[in-house]
Amino acid sequence: MSELNSHTEQNETENPNVIDAEVHTTTASVSSPIKKEKKNHPVLVVLLSAVLGTSGGALGAYLVTSNNDSSKQVIVYQDTNGATTSNTSNTANSSGLSIKEIAAKASPSVVEINIEGQTTGYGFFGGTYTTQAAGSGVIISKDGYIITNNHVVEGATSITVKTSDGTEYAATLVGTDSKSDIGVIKVEADNLTPATIGDSSTISVGDTAIVIGNPLGTLGGTVTNGIISATDREISINNETMNLIQTNAAINSGNSGGGMFDANGNLIGIVNAKDSGTTSSGTTIEGLGFAIPINEAMNVAKQLIESGQVTDRPTIGVTLQTITKDYGNYKAGLYITDVSKGSGAEAAGLQPGDQIVGADGTEIASYTELSKILRNKHVGDILTLTIVRDGEQMDVDVTLTGALTEIAKG
Repeated sequence: MSELNSHTEQNETENPNVIDAEVHTTTASVSSPIKKEKKNHPVLVVLLSAVLGTSGGALGAYLVTSNNDSSKQVIVYQDTNGATTSNTSNTANSSGLSIKEIAAKASPSVVEINIEGQTTGYGFFGGTYTTQAAGSGVIISKDGYIITNNHVVEGATSITVKTSDGTEYAATLVGTDSKSDIGVIKVEADNLTPATIGDSSTISVGDTAIVIGNPLGTLGGTVTNGIISATDREISINNETMNLIQTNAAINSGNSGGGMFDANGNLIGIVNAKDSGTTSSGTTIEGLGFAIPINEAMNVAKQLIESGQVTDRPTIGVTLQTITKDYGNYKAGLYITDVSKGSGAEAAGLQPGDQIVGADGTEIASYTELSKILRNKHVGDILTLTIVRDGEQMDVDVTLTGALTEIAKG
């Protein structure tokens, strides 16, 4: 059956609903179309690792897929000793600190996060229910700013933080960004221990990776060790392409938002995903965890602290919809459904119904592919879109703008 996937490019988010074009029902979408040149490559399914629990309700989890590119060789090392906690290994790394020393340095900067939210049930179990979730976070300032994942704290009505010494704080939400999966919260404190921020651009395959977090939502301060398995793994989360650090250090539900540290105890990543355990063919997957590079994470966090939102991310200013199979007069592809007022799209004359088939000379068939190109653009750059309108193909130059607050319905 053909599907229509909606994406609001302007707001840097996507509509998670999929409308079945044949029977016109709504179901949850968990994957995105894969480029033609990659469709024969294996797909790895991983699970974002926030612990989710409910009190009379239910919370869902996010699925992400990794698009493996055979043109890029990735070496995955397996740690024969397995993951260890901080008190079971004191082996020194080839350079830097021992695992025990890394844990002692970094653990005070990692916190447990517990949240409550509200969800609405329908049908026989209709009503509003309290939802509970747990994750991890990393202190980035003495005065209480904490970086975590968007999927850990988004929509929270109550946030509680516990530091490594057992002190609990009520936290407020500073800002979240679904595109990067980064969130920032704040507690009222003046003498916390912030992490030493590292440089994720300098890491290499085989480097030490230490993960500290709150697995299962009940084991705060857990330390596991491994190595960097890949430095730039392309992952698609809800049709958003991310380039993540891959590690074989043990990661479990609840580690989301926690820290990945290097051999010197410096923060190099924010943990956000792990494998689901099996492939679609039933093959067991082990030792695959992922983290957002700290350079990208801190860039987003600083903007959230300063303005509550990401301000330097370029947008076209449109709402997009992907048709995964031919339907009626519409060919499979990516279509514009709305154009935002004051946007570069409006100025360039883009219209609802236009099909985007290319960007800067690259063939485009899905939002994932367009998003990947936009990641390398800046506000003020020109993006050349190739569109089809009324059967005619044309190129349109769009000046990319920053975040817009008003969306026009076309």
